[in-house]
Amino acid sequence: MTATAAFDHLPVRSRVVAQVLAAAGVAGAVRGLEVPARTAAEAAAALGCEVGAIANSLVFVSGADAEPVLVLTSGSHRVDTAALAARMGLDGLERATAAQVREATGQAIGGVAPVGHPAPLRTVVDAALADHPKVWAAGGTPHTVFPTTYAELLALTGGTALVVAG
Repeated sequence: MTATAAFDHLPVRSRVVAQVLAAAGVAGAVRGLEVPARTAAEAAAALGCEVGAIANSLVFVSGADAEPVLVLTSGSHRVDTAALAARMGLDGLERATAAQVREATGQAIGGVAPVGHPAPLRTVVDAALADHPKVWAAGGTPHTVFPTTYAELLALTGGTALVVAG
C-alpha cells in the first residue's frame, strides 16, 4: 500500500495534512471524530482532555496587503491582538474573514490545521501550549484532529514561540 493509499479513509483536506505529518516523521496520525469540533471546548469534550491542550489555529491579517498570520493558541484563552502585534513588531492584527482563511490555508474555519496549506504562513505558537505534554490540533476539517507536542508544532510550522494572551 502506498503512503497516499494509507490516508484514503480521510477527507481530502485531511489527507494533505496527514501527508505533511508523515513526511516530517510525526508519529501522531490524523484521526476522525464522531462529532465536529469547531471550537476548543468541543474538541476537548470529544477528546477528554483539558481545553488548554487544544491548539486552536486562528488566522489573522496584518498590514495593507492583509498578510495572513497563523496563530496556534491554547484553547484556554483568547489572543490579545494588540499585545501580540506589538510583540511581533506589526502595526496591528485583525481576525481574517472566512474567505481570507480559506485562501491562506485551503481549509475552512473550525478545521484549520497547523500545516497542509498552499504556501507557508508566518506562524506564532502560543508559549502556553508548552504546559501540556500532548496537545491536539485540527486535521484540516472540523471532524479530524491529530496529537502533537509544543516542540513538534514549532518544528513543523517553523513558528515563533510567543505569549499570545495579554
